[in-house]
Amino acid sequence: MGLYELFTSPHPTFLGLQTEFERARYVILGVPFDGTSTYRSGARFAPLAIREASLNIETYSLRAELDGEDLKLHDLGDLHVSGRVEETLNRLEGAVRDLLNAGKVPILLGGEHTITLGAMRAMKGDVALISFDAHLDLRGEYLGRRISHTTFMRRLHEQLKPGLIVEVGTRAVCKEELRYARENDIKILTSQQIMEQGAKNTVEAIREFTSDFSRIYLSVDMDVLDPAFAPAVQNPEPDGLSIHLLLDLLCGVCDRRVVGFDLVEVTPHYDRGVTAIQASKIILEALCHLERGMSAP
Repeated sequence: MGLYELFTSPHPTFLGLQTEFERARYVILGVPFDGTSTYRSGARFAPLAIREASLNIETYSLRAELDGEDLKLHDLGDLHVSGRVEETLNRLEGAVRDLLNAGKVPILLGGEHTITLGAMRAMKGDVALISFDAHLDLRGEYLGRRISHTTFMRRLHEQLKPGLIVEVGTRAVCKEELRYARENDIKILTSQQIMEQGAKNTVEAIREFTSDFSRIYLSVDMDVLDPAFAPAVQNPEPDGLSIHLLLDLLCGVCDRRVVGFDLVEVTPHYDRGVTAIQASKIILEALCHLERGMSAP
């Protein structure tokens, strides 16, 4: 044994689990990138913070009646990001494409929300994107950037033309974004609508929107939660969802059609670990419900 083995330790893996890559069904990949942040920076520190938080939560999901320890989960570590947005997105696209070709379900730990554009570029054919987010991110340009965390959904729609985009938990928009969404049939379920209709009716609406699709990509921007539940996010917005309501919605749409998942926009230095704990719990519950959905007849 060399000294490097005696006096060094690898980064923690999500939930402390590590199945061999060949046997794994789900693959964790951190994307520590926040190069276009416009309010609070620091999402690049989130993958490690979320992993560390995951080591201190119980792994059994009472919602799914499954134990996270039984998941075939492999943690690849973090993507080597670049200071240039496009280069980072290109690297992420290649990595996600390789995982999909290997029959894996990629689980991405952001990082800023722009990374969803890179992941979606790796998807081929019709896929429905369900994004849980306080914002629409449909601006044509922001602060001179055409690709950023505020514009990526517009670029995604223009460049990739996904079969469907559903934005869930919306409550912070501008006129330009609303007009674009309405002109292009982008579905919006606002936080107010969700709280009035309840989780069950909202899940039914999302399932109706996505009923014609055999593949779904899920994205969770942690600012979909009210700041009372997730204070450490890049762009906090009041009047958001509770953690209980978000889990009801997310778990309700996790089924065998899900081909990828990301969680983004945690900025861990803005609280004392609460938001990272919420994020790790969300990922655990999503994984357990994906596993249950895979096993369902």
